Amino acid sequence: MKIANIGGRAVLVGDTSVLDVHAASDGAFGPDVQEVYERWDAFRAWADGVTITRGSPGESALPAPTEFDAVVPRPRQVFAVGLNYRAHALESGLELPDAPLVFTKFPASIAAPVGILELPTDQVDWEVELTVVIGREARRVTPAAAWDHVAGLTAAQDYSARDVQLAGGSAPQFSVGKSFAGFLPLGPVLTTPDEYPDRDDIELSCRVNGETVQSSTTADLIFPVPELVSYLSHVLTLYPGDLILTGTPSGVGLGMKPPRYLRPGDVVDTVVAGVGSLQQHCVAPEVAFHAALQQA
Repeated sequence: MKIANIGGRAVLVGDTSVLDVHAASDGAFGPDVQEVYERWDAFRAWADGVTITRGSPGESALPAPTEFDAVVPRPRQVFAVGLNYRAHALESGLELPDAPLVFTKFPASIAAPVGILELPTDQVDWEVELTVVIGREARRVTPAAAWDHVAGLTAAQDYSARDVQLAGGSAPQFSVGKSFAGFLPLGPVLTTPDEYPDRDDIELSCRVNGETVQSSTTADLIFPVPELVSYLSHVLTLYPGDLILTGTPSGVGLGMKPPRYLRPGDVVDTVVAGVGSLQQHCVAPEVAFHAALQQA
């Protein structure tokens, strides 16, 4: 099953059309997609019995990519994991971590899957991420039970202003450097784990101006999805609609020699198998971050 957010409304996504959840359920669900995650078990029980047929109530043609909004617009919590691919840890010159390296991206950075990305500094980097969306409240769950608490998977970009992120020297500012407006495009759909032949081996990639800069599979994760869900749930409660960005593969701009960053005019395409693609067109900001600070 695939769901999406079209114009603020939850829809089921088929091959050629979508089904408005509120209309098709006769008002039992929706229209707010965030409500779907809050009532995931009931929603899934209803949606599993639904077939998208031409002309049925709430059915319409598959929208253009630019009409999709962030598939999780208002999560309570957004977690991200650093150095969680073996090859990425190696390109960073760091040892494999003994425990997940967790930081946050603030929800205000969430954006639609296709759109404009303003570059607040001249050191903005890309990071393709498979993202977990929680569907059931999770507290101290075991890895074996973790997938039962996952609503589905989606695609994200963990855009990062590296100069802001690393400005703290020995105390880097991960969350601030990664939370500028538009730095978390999300979508275009949420895909339930049962859609995958192997939910622990999912391909993902990133292209800049058509050049593939990242290409890997989640089989290279140091801490796979069940371990991340279990670990975080032993720290705090995970709520329906929470996000976990599971890490990025090798090929980020910071790791290149010399480092490579995004420039106005660049186009970034992000693909997660079974989910689809994101696309951002990079533009110069109205006021650059460092210049704005000097004027403050």
